[in-house]
Amino acid sequence: SLSFPSPSPVALQVPARLMLVEEAEQCLPGHSFETLQVMLEQDHVLHVELHHPEKRIAVNMAFWREMVECFQDVGQDSSCHATVISGAGKCFMAGIDLMGMGSEFMMVEGEDRARKAWNLCRKICEYQETFSVLEKCPKPVIAAVHGACVGAGVDLISACDIRYCAQDAWFQEVDIGLVADVGTLQHLPKIMGSWSLVNELAFTTHKMMAPEVQSSSLVSRVFADKEMLLQRALEAATTIAARSSVAVQGTKVNLLCSWDHPVPKSLRYVATWNMSMLQTEDILKSVQVAMEKKGPEDVPFSKL
Repeated sequence: SLSFPSPSPVALQVPARLMLVEEAEQCLPGHSFETLQVMLEQDHVLHVELHHPEKRIAVNMAFWREMVECFQDVGQDSSCHATVISGAGKCFMAGIDLMGMGSEFMMVEGEDRARKAWNLCRKICEYQETFSVLEKCPKPVIAAVHGACVGAGVDLISACDIRYCAQDAWFQEVDIGLVADVGTLQHLPKIMGSWSLVNELAFTTHKMMAPEVQSSSLVSRVFADKEMLLQRALEAATTIAARSSVAVQGTKVNLLCSWDHPVPKSLRYVATWNMSMLQTEDILKSVQVAMEKKGPEDVPFSKL
């Protein structure tokens, strides 16, 4: 089933270094993160940067919680239309912080094995939400990957809507004695198409370089370096942000529906969806601007 995340009581704080203080106060004020840096790069476009450079962007305890808070708020903020997510420093993500997180799973509370198992299942489901929130966010999310994208990094990007990478990017699962349980095994077979290649990646921790990743459809574009990568990712986000939010967000919802349902059910779903959404004024505005030979950025769409 498709559902949007409930509003978080905590809003984001967008650093004002890239914009006027007055503008920053109008866009997701009120909260800062330990592992994420959120910036307003263009009108209606947020850039979420994974920010833990001393660990080469290794996932720690704070990250799992902050990703959920961040993208729940992004999903509820009407001034944000699209988001780019990238890594600070030399890589996108170097897996999880094993030293910092080991005790979280090795020391599970419970009076017997059944209760420990129940509590562990609950905890795993909470961690799954860290990346599922990217799918549930109605705003398109673009992953911009450079350098290493290891373990949880693959889980993260597989939940994004669009994936780009730099020429130096490489992707790899990790062998730490467990079954990947936060999204990779569920997403990659549908994204990459080749069961053989997915199995190879999962069973052998095969290291995939940028050309192979593009040919397997895990990413749609490869750019020369990180600078060009971010430029093109932000350009794509800006193009998306200029369009009707009713159309863009509705398209994401229906694409996700088609991901999990057969064509007849997906067609029925979009028919039900559009019996109300076709009544939007955005259609008439878009047609009028097209007749005037202007672009969607010239349409004064209402917030959503």
